[in-house]
Amino acid sequence: MIQIMDQPDQHDSNPQGALGPGGAWAMAVGGMIGGGIFSTLGVVISVAGHWTWFSFLLGGLVALASGHSYSALTRQIDKPGGSYAYLRDMGWNRLALLVVWTLIIGYTLTVSVYAVTFGAYAANVFHAPQWVKLAAAIGAILLLAGVNLLGAAEATLLEKVAVWGKLAILLGLAGLGLWHWAPERLVLEAGQPVGFGAALIGMGVVFMAYEGFQLLSYDYDEMRDAPRTISVAMPAAILVTMLTYIAVALGATMLAGAPAIVQQEEVALALAGREALGLAGFIAVSVAATFSAGSAINATVFATARLAESAARDGELPRLFAMRDTRNVPWFGTLVISGAAIVLVLLGNIAALVEGASFVFLLIFALVNWLAFYRKTGSRWIAAFGLAGSSGGAVMLLLYLLGIV
Repeated sequence: MIQIMDQPDQHDSNPQGALGPGGAWAMAVGGMIGGGIFSTLGVVISVAGHWTWFSFLLGGLVALASGHSYSALTRQIDKPGGSYAYLRDMGWNRLALLVVWTLIIGYTLTVSVYAVTFGAYAANVFHAPQWVKLAAAIGAILLLAGVNLLGAAEATLLEKVAVWGKLAILLGLAGLGLWHWAPERLVLEAGQPVGFGAALIGMGVVFMAYEGFQLLSYDYDEMRDAPRTISVAMPAAILVTMLTYIAVALGATMLAGAPAIVQQEEVALALAGREALGLAGFIAVSVAATFSAGSAINATVFATARLAESAARDGELPRLFAMRDTRNVPWFGTLVISGAAIVLVLLGNIAALVEGASFVFLLIFALVNWLAFYRKTGSRWIAAFGLAGSSGGAVMLLLYLLGIV
């Protein structure tokens, strides 16, 4: 049986929801690290060179500020929906409609990035041709759509397993690189120094690596003790992710060298794993990458389908998006988002997908920080920092894409 569900206060009536602090933390980390470091390291090194680690630090600080704004606003309105719901709560419905479509496009772009990452690492293990990479990417989307259709508990269990496994492998790889300290390997081109301003451009280019924590604002109704869970899980997930990115950007680059990582940007960390531990390291990182990308697909599809469901209940999207099946899953949104991501996999390339997704989320995060500042929700100075950082990153990325800087 399929039905339209209307349950705006589910987190109050369902204190035994599927997501506790641990599950919510895993969903957020999975949404960020899943495609983040595996998909973007080579792209950002090509822009920021030896300042790549600082690009990740700047992005992390902006994400922490934005997470503060997301958490405060979500707890204030006490319902799911993220930036879309905040705007609806203020009566700005036309802007809310524009934002919800922008978000769905942005999340579909990120799912395609994660799928390309999955396919690239999976095919690289077997030195398979291009068509195998595409087939693996599409297969990952279809498989994770199936996991989502099984229900929230199954999707959360997958995140917990995948997150701890990939963190162990990534931090182990970073530790080996840092142990063999070689800062000269961070340099992209000898004799051609990269200025500090490149770190600001790099932050804009790489920002989609921090997309993911805000997915918790869409999963609010799936949480136990939702106000406490989101206030604990969101900043903890961002902090762990930021530290992991910085460590890997330094350690993995010291192992493989910046030029080699840029040359093989889609499978850069597998190269670093081979340098560290030979074939065993190559296989371990490749397995971590495929699990990581898979968990990111899972977390993003899970949350985006619920965002579309919320908008459909408000009459902003077709009512099909509000349909839930007997497992209480918004099945139509899950299938549409997954299908659109498959099309992007067939049409796009990794750099274009990363840059497009980064620009979308910098704009959205700037909006959310402005809303928190305007509504005096949470700390206004933190919201102001997040607004300046995300706006500045969007401007630098746009100038870079236009060839001005």
